[in-house]
Amino acid sequence: MSSSSFVTAALFLSLMVGGLNAQLSATFYSSTCSNVSSIIRGVVEQAAQSNVRITASLLRLHFHDCFVNGCDASLLLDNSDGIASEKDAPPNANTVVGYEVVDDIKTAVENVCPGIVSCADILAIAAEISVTLAGGRSWNVLLGRRDSRTANQDGTSALPSPFETLSEITKKFTDVGLDTTDLVALSGAHTFGRAQCRFFSGRLYNFDGAGNPDPTLNTTYLETLRQICPEGGNENTLTDLDLTTRNDFDKNYYTNLQNNHGLLQSDQELFSTSGAATIDIVNRFAASQSDFFDSFAQSMINMGNISPLTGTNGEIRTNCRRIN
Repeated sequence: MSSSSFVTAALFLSLMVGGLNAQLSATFYSSTCSNVSSIIRGVVEQAAQSNVRITASLLRLHFHDCFVNGCDASLLLDNSDGIASEKDAPPNANTVVGYEVVDDIKTAVENVCPGIVSCADILAIAAEISVTLAGGRSWNVLLGRRDSRTANQDGTSALPSPFETLSEITKKFTDVGLDTTDLVALSGAHTFGRAQCRFFSGRLYNFDGAGNPDPTLNTTYLETLRQICPEGGNENTLTDLDLTTRNDFDKNYYTNLQNNHGLLQSDQELFSTSGAATIDIVNRFAASQSDFFDSFAQSMINMGNISPLTGTNGEIRTNCRRIN
């Protein structure tokens, strides 16, 4: 089966399985804002000229939105009366970025199609465009989500943590209806972007509580990371999630795991957890970039189907940072 046929078939399967998401459609804006994707692409391309990291950041925004109350743009809400912003929760504070670019996208879209396109759909489209700009494959983004009128700061505990074991992360994916293949495929988003030292420095010096590093870290890579993140140093220092092709969306994330070059504990556990079902999937994606791209496309569709607000639920925000 060709790659395009696979993604088309996967899209059809997603629509058949996700009955409650049947109102989402790749052609949702065809008669009301047909050029929405090109508008968003223009803004993202411009932002990427001055900030190469923005593509990874926009993909992460969609992920962090969908895992908390579904794909409803609740992440984008600022603090206000009755709303405690998810932006200030530990998984997001000072690490999730790109909000200003979303503001620019919303302004551009509103100028052409006022009151039509939701912030939740903007995140979904921007994520797909970001992947393609970094070298990944396009997919049909299902649209028709509406925006929440509230946030769930406490609910951010549903987000996978870089410090968690494979079993803990697997449960978080299962809780939102995603399976093991989705887990491994979506983790591949760490093929580009950066991470702060505080999210992995525990692996470098005192992983076991007895002063030893994480034994699953390649020793040469360990010394490289210790140079970047010295003990007692600046925990906000950034380093590449993928040490080989730092800004490219490709399969190298998985070959890194095979070589014990996974930066985060949650990454390396996909390959280094004895007997885990994830190992074969890592090996499959490491062997075939096409296989990874196909699976990633389907998993993004699956993630985008997590509890969307549709019909008359929610609203179409005019400003993504606040309710109407």
